Amino acid sequence: MAVAERFTSADLALMPDDNKRYEIIEGELYVSKSPAFEHQYTCSRFCRFLDEWNDQSNLGVVLTAPGVVFAEDDDVVPDVVWISRGRLSQVADEAGHLRAAPELVVEVLSPGKAYEERDRQIKLKLYSRRGVLEYWIVSWSGQFIEVYRRDNAQLHLTATLYSKDVLESPLLPGFSCNLAQLFFSSRA
Repeated sequence: MAVAERFTSADLALMPDDNKRYEIIEGELYVSKSPAFEHQYTCSRFCRFLDEWNDQSNLGVVLTAPGVVFAEDDDVVPDVVWISRGRLSQVADEAGHLRAAPELVVEVLSPGKAYEERDRQIKLKLYSRRGVLEYWIVSWSGQFIEVYRRDNAQLHLTATLYSKDVLESPLLPGFSCNLAQLFFSSRA
């Protein structure tokens, strides 16, 4: 009987520096290729609007693609996170990784069934289990956002918002963003 190999954070240190994203969830290795420019554009826009709000509120920090090491076999790199200043001081390690859940995680979907399954099922389960308060799954191609919020110790879908809608969050008092501003449009 063959035993499936379980990867750890130590294995990630051995991965090549080849412009791919390596993550481990429950000991399973996931590899992502470099995302399309629309993906990165959407991540940048999220950072911009979250940063503008955060500059006014001074409540936390917006980070792009931080290492979040929940455990040796749960080591991921979300697209964007927001973490309160108090929580950051408690969970950041010497290497600059987060060792516990940020309050907000944003994952922008990459095209492909495997990538969507990872963000919609595997990472949703991970973030729910590890204490993330809000999880936004973003489709730049469909121009919508699924908002998951913690209730009864689990993340639940609370809204699906489209480009005509406004994104707000009780987690981020005063934050507001028109979704149409988040997505790339070839129209000038």
